[in-house]
Amino acid sequence: MSDANPSRLGSINEGTDKKALFLKVFSGEVLANFQQNNVFLDKTTVRTIASGKSSQFPATGIATTGYHTPGAEILGDEIKHAERVITIDDLLTSSAFISNIDEAMNHYEVRSTYSSEIGHQLAKVMDANIAQVMALTAREAATITGEAGGTTLANADYPTDSAVLAAGLFDAQQTLDEKNVPDNDRNAFFLPAQYYLLAQNTTVINQWYDGKGSISEGTVLKIAGLPIVKTNAIPQTNVTTGPEAYKGDFSKTVGLVAHKGSTGTVKLMDMSSEMEYDIRRQGTLMVSKYAVGHGILRPEAAVELASA
Repeated sequence: MSDANPSRLGSINEGTDKKALFLKVFSGEVLANFQQNNVFLDKTTVRTIASGKSSQFPATGIATTGYHTPGAEILGDEIKHAERVITIDDLLTSSAFISNIDEAMNHYEVRSTYSSEIGHQLAKVMDANIAQVMALTAREAATITGEAGGTTLANADYPTDSAVLAAGLFDAQQTLDEKNVPDNDRNAFFLPAQYYLLAQNTTVINQWYDGKGSISEGTVLKIAGLPIVKTNAIPQTNVTTGPEAYKGDFSKTVGLVAHKGSTGTVKLMDMSSEMEYDIRRQGTLMVSKYAVGHGILRPEAAVELASA
């Protein structure tokens, strides 16, 4: 009896590397699931660096004015300067190991499932870190001395009263306007509980008021000009572990309103994936990773809605 001639699914043009295509599929699936689940990254100021452990973000104060006295010399008014520095975190990885014998005996394919979970977990951690930084940004003092800092709006009814919560979004918009934060690139972020609370408010979604959303679809698109983003990343506990930049007591945080410039993300190593067969362990190790950091840029551009 002659041997079969299998079609090697991972080989490129019948090349010697029988898993060459698998890595590309794995990497693509991880990246696709990361992008699908991540909601915060594109709502921050992102910078990529080629080397180093941190990145500097210069801040410039506002110019002053004054009435000129005829004949007096104009010497120039001093404009204040400061900076914010964002440090790269340690390498964050998510991995899976598939044993040859287990894969041979298993009756269904697991690699795509594993790649999906890896992408989802990496996105989940990034969103949580950015959300915590946004909350801390809203509590931070001004970068430039004498200018505005962050804002926390507190109301015990924010978690349970949709009308009060919607009014809080108008208050947040007014606050940002009064601090001369640009109108564009602002977003509001809420947990599902508050998101669906707003979605049931018939005034908020009433088309006679040009409301954006639907009870039948369970959606609310905009309130007070703010796109409403539903996310599980809003911090709810006193975070005491992990990188120092993300620690804080968030047990009263209900939602966040922030301009894109409030928070920064620095990338040293963007999302990448590796897959390698380990002959000593008779299995395949799949690893996805990134090295990034998040930090405060413009406190005046962030508002925290808190329950107390």
